[in-house]
Amino acid sequence: MTAMERPLQTIDCGDFALRRWQAENDFEPLFRLIEESLDHLAPWMPWVARHSREATRTFLAGCDPKWQSGEAYNYAITRQGTLIGSCTMRRAIKPQGLVMGYWLHPGATGQGIATRATAATASEAFALPDVQFLEIAHDQANTASGAIPRRLGFSEVRREIITPPAAPSDSGIDVVWRLNRPNPRPSVTPRLPEAQSAPRAYQPDTRSIRHCSTN
Repeated sequence: MTAMERPLQTIDCGDFALRRWQAENDFEPLFRLIEESLDHLAPWMPWVARHSREATRTFLAGCDPKWQSGEAYNYAITRQGTLIGSCTMRRAIKPQGLVMGYWLHPGATGQGIATRATAATASEAFALPDVQFLEIAHDQANTASGAIPRRLGFSEVRREIITPPAAPSDSGIDVVWRLNRPNPRPSVTPRLPEAQSAPRAYQPDTRSIRHCSTN
């Protein structure tokens, strides 16, 4: 995969932005962000039980090589330069798919940020030539997280039993949502004089993804 076949490193979403994690500069801000969000995240995020300074360093150290290899694209969510959350796209079991995830500081919830960040990264994912579908999974009890794929046009494709439940508030049943790559709009080629050039090929229509876990 060439450098041109990577998602944007920075995505402007208006009142907030997404950018690649920076291992050298983001350690203290990210560690502090997680510390401030522990009570909010612990019921649903299994990795919170392993939270430590070492775990934070390990995550950040892996972001760049995973980005370069195409294994995962991890973004910091920032507002006015301050970290407020994280979102990610990582390779699914099938190489044509990406699994998406997201979380926010409790002070940033309820404002549509997770929905809009997911929509923005979904658009980037479908700009990659080898991505055919996206998936989001959440425990069925985490209704706030489940509202995001529903808003963005994902369809529920299956439910999986997780034994034992991965996080304290989990029911042990994961709901898996999928969004397939949008089909190109059918083009109508007008009759043109031979001297004129043919129209540009249509690009896949991703406008159904509204640029708009927990919301």
